[in-house]
Amino acid sequence: MKILIDFIRNETAATSIEYALIATGIAVAIVVAVNGLGLSLGVKYTAVKDALN
Repeated sequence: MKILIDFIRNETAATSIEYALIATGIAVAIVVAVNGLGLSLGVKYTAVKDALN
């Protein structure tokens, strides 16, 4: 919570840009993880479907 309060109080552009870059990196990591999970689930659903046929 203290980090959030300090971020709101800090008005320097460099710090804001750094936080934006960190947030972007986290967002990219989440997208990659979810995409990989989706691909593996698709393969499993196809295997189940084929086993039922």
